[in-house]
Amino acid sequence: MCSGVLWANSMLEVEIKFRVTDFADLETRLIERGAHHSRSVEEIDQYFNAPDRDFAKTDEALRVRRIGSENFVTYKGAKVDVLSKSRTEIEVPLQRGQPSADAFIALLAHLGYRPVRVVSKLRRIYELEEEEFMIEVCLDEIQSLGKFAELEIVAPEGQLEVARSLLLRIAKDLGLTQSERKSYLELLLAAQGDNPA
Repeated sequence: MCSGVLWANSMLEVEIKFRVTDFADLETRLIERGAHHSRSVEEIDQYFNAPDRDFAKTDEALRVRRIGSENFVTYKGAKVDVLSKSRTEIEVPLQRGQPSADAFIALLAHLGYRPVRVVSKLRRIYELEEEEFMIEVCLDEIQSLGKFAELEIVAPEGQLEVARSLLLRIAKDLGLTQSERKSYLELLLAAQGDNPA
């Protein structure tokens, strides 16, 4: 989730991701389309695997995200379609500060959750409103992976197809063609030949 906004369980994170080589042309096209730069952040995500199942096999994820002094714990369910990265996502804020993140990570360890990998990214977030949807476009520079653009809408489950179609149309208009369904965690693990179990 680009924004760190919370929503009810009946909402989906409708997301598509693309590899990009340069952000300059994409940023120009976004601004021409009416998007505005909302903020730039550094995110550090510590991912975990469960003691009772292998998230790599169930297509789930659990992470603790740090953005400056802010901390969030996020659960991501399995992807719900084959065209996008759409899935249920539940994100809960933790108390601010490194000690709070460290304490929650220690709690997970005591419950048997195993750390898998840290994913670090620099993220520039643009916002755009079209067809009654608020769209976030995240320009991500991932340490050891490169540059990506994520387009995302948070929508009720019943609007998955409408939201996904809109994102695919916007991506085409922006010249984004190298679609990627794998998460940054999956890409990093594959690149390094790691097994998340």
